[in-house]
Amino acid sequence: MSQLRKDLISGRWVIIASERSKRPDDFRGAGEARTETADSFCPFCAGNESKTPPEVYALRREGTQPDQDGWSVRVVPNKFPALDRGEKTQRRQEGIFESMSGVGVHEVVIETPDHGLELSDVPLPHLRDVLETVRSRIISIEQEKQYQYVQVFKNKGRAAGASLSHPHSQIIATPIIPKRIKEELYSAERLFKKYQGCIFCRIIGQEMGLRQRIVYSDRHFCVLAPFASRFPFEMQVFPLRHSAHLADMTPEETESLAATLKSVLSKIKGLLSDPPYNLVLHQAPNPSLVQGDWPGMSKDYHWHMEIMPVLARVAGFELGTGFYINPVPPEAAAGFLLG
Repeated sequence: MSQLRKDLISGRWVIIASERSKRPDDFRGAGEARTETADSFCPFCAGNESKTPPEVYALRREGTQPDQDGWSVRVVPNKFPALDRGEKTQRRQEGIFESMSGVGVHEVVIETPDHGLELSDVPLPHLRDVLETVRSRIISIEQEKQYQYVQVFKNKGRAAGASLSHPHSQIIATPIIPKRIKEELYSAERLFKKYQGCIFCRIIGQEMGLRQRIVYSDRHFCVLAPFASRFPFEMQVFPLRHSAHLADMTPEETESLAATLKSVLSKIKGLLSDPPYNLVLHQAPNPSLVQGDWPGMSKDYHWHMEIMPVLARVAGFELGTGFYINPVPPEAAAGFLLG
């Protein structure tokens, strides 16, 4: 089983996941690119269902059986999980060091049976089904109260961390709240008191008024290039209605988010020559578990997505200082993406 270890100085937790070292090509030299051909075997393609762990959820044609062909969206446990399901464990002390067993959930959302169709390519109803699948899995996982946080993310392209090119996203649930999310929660709580309201809502209001960094907007969502963007063409996706959890979306909002993502991902593909990218969801922790620790999170925090095309490398200065050097001003990025 994996193990979580806490860095004493920074307070950051690290997952030591030895099982993942068994993934093919993980330690290939940086200069060696993996090539895929039409004959390459893909366990996520339709017809290869027996090559993955048994599915935990799927949208299927009526009359088709689990782990057989006939699905449109399929969720399976990760074959090389960072964390494994189990009961909540206690933290352990080894002298001054702190650790705990790597209990959690690690699932793969196979977004389409078609190897060549990305989220930017699928029809809107299918993209909506992918979002509904993610929403359903979040709700189901959060019912298992040993998991404090559910992280959804997508790595597209090898440079973004994907080990398989078939379109997929991942869900990892952790027994602790990640440090990055805690920092956002603390800041949201402090700034709520300072501005007498949700700081995310205030940012959205100001950006929608200025229109200098808005990439896309409709009745329910806006996409903006953050004022302090870390990466070229970085984007944030916000619901206009205040909400702390993606699972609270209405059906109309889900339709809108599908249209929003299709628009911005199509822009990335068409205008930036289809680069690798990372897409991550930031939401409040498990609402059934941590209200005692974060009593104000439903009003302080605002869920959102971050989309980060991989166009520049993070190097020594960024790793050593935490500062980022971004050669593309967000105003220029927004203007370019708007066309």
